[in-house]
Amino acid sequence: MIVSFQPELRPELPVVFGAKDYREFRATLEEMDRILTATGIEERFITNRIEALGCDLTPKRRRWHWRTFRMALRYSILLGITEDSHRELSRRVADSQIFQWFTHTTFIDGVRPVSKSTLERFEKMFSDEDISQLIHDTNRAMSDEAVAKELLYRETALRFDEIFADTTCVKANIHFPVDWVLLRDGTRTLIKAVILIRAKGIKHRMGDPETFLRDMNKLCIEMTHVRKKPNAKRMRKGIFRRMKRLMKVIEKHAMNYQHELEARWTETDWNEFEAQVVLERIKNILDQLPQAIHQAHERIIGERRVSNKDKILSFYEPDIHVLVRGKAGAEVEFGNALYLAEQADGLIVDWRFIEEQPPGDNKLTTASIKRITKEYETPESYTGDRGFDSPENRIDLEALDIVNAICPRSVPLLVEKLEDEEFCRLQKRRGGTEARIGIFKNAYLGSPLRSKGFKNRRTRIEWCILAHNLWKLARMAALRREELEAEIAHAA
Repeated sequence: MIVSFQPELRPELPVVFGAKDYREFRATLEEMDRILTATGIEERFITNRIEALGCDLTPKRRRWHWRTFRMALRYSILLGITEDSHRELSRRVADSQIFQWFTHTTFIDGVRPVSKSTLERFEKMFSDEDISQLIHDTNRAMSDEAVAKELLYRETALRFDEIFADTTCVKANIHFPVDWVLLRDGTRTLIKAVILIRAKGIKHRMGDPETFLRDMNKLCIEMTHVRKKPNAKRMRKGIFRRMKRLMKVIEKHAMNYQHELEARWTETDWNEFEAQVVLERIKNILDQLPQAIHQAHERIIGERRVSNKDKILSFYEPDIHVLVRGKAGAEVEFGNALYLAEQADGLIVDWRFIEEQPPGDNKLTTASIKRITKEYETPESYTGDRGFDSPENRIDLEALDIVNAICPRSVPLLVEKLEDEEFCRLQKRRGGTEARIGIFKNAYLGSPLRSKGFKNRRTRIEWCILAHNLWKLARMAALRREELEAEIAHAA
């Protein structure tokens, strides 16, 4: 039997006068708490996670897991809502009563917020499948009229019959440009690893490592300042040749220290895992360095273009791509494609974060409809921009008896479609999907997304989708409750 904390031990929030922005934020968090608890979504989610651990847990251990999983869930939601770093959120929870109340970190003997490292572990505690299922469970709960009436204060339940889709690029946290700047990134990683090794008493013939950092930084500054000078092209080539010579020296020192650490790590106070982490940092750079130097040489010395598929964009993010999207603010973007589909009220119901080079938008439609049908129901309409249009999609949507509100590429067909009032209505509503993507990227993910590694970025995106949907539902409930209270006050 799972034993949760007694509700009466949860302290009441203080009454705050004025501060309209705070009161709106607080009302939204309170509605989010009601949605998680009143629907039983949170309890079922935590219970399933505990049962997956096995049936041999003691009652005390079950209570510990219950509290830990609940805090992990709620802290991860707050990360999505606030867009704070782990360190910043850890400080804010320690200082904010509303955050302490939401995360259940206030006890009789004091407040017990968690550290930034624990926050990072919380974010990775559940699998992507668990988070995805939680998102769909939350959405489906609002399709019940009784639940919608109790929690959203509306007579009709949410519907999932109209789908609006679009794609975007989730930018990676990398430097630009990506040719000679890679040498600076490689220098920093290698020299910092060498400094760590030397601090543990393992030394090889080498001068002050900080000198190499300063020398590379000076060359980078020269490279950026030479752009507008006469003979800039010749000067850039000269500076890059000096960079290559410096990089070869740094590479040699890094290899020496790599061999020394492999042979003598037992002389340090590191355990084997800690030593391996440092070795992996060095190996990651050394393995990619020859290609990075060749890439920069081709572009600066040889003045030849390098194919996108052959480029190293970052030493630390191997799964990102060059996405030529032709947007006004960015002709070319570096990152991964993200497909999002929302329903009429703005809840995200389907998504796909694409690790490989993304296919055309029209290749994503059929698979998305299958996923939506599996989790909800077959939609009545599907709306997208002209990038989603293709003969195959027209055939598939017609076969499924789904209204095709995708903007056609063909001008004559578009003219014909514009005579249809339903098509015009759905396309007009699709404009809000563009805003939805902007809000999701800027207010939830952050620009750029700070998580490292494709798997961690995908997990972060799913937490942000859950936070977005809960926030959307909570705002709907809070606004509707204010309207009802105003009506009652007016009638009185």
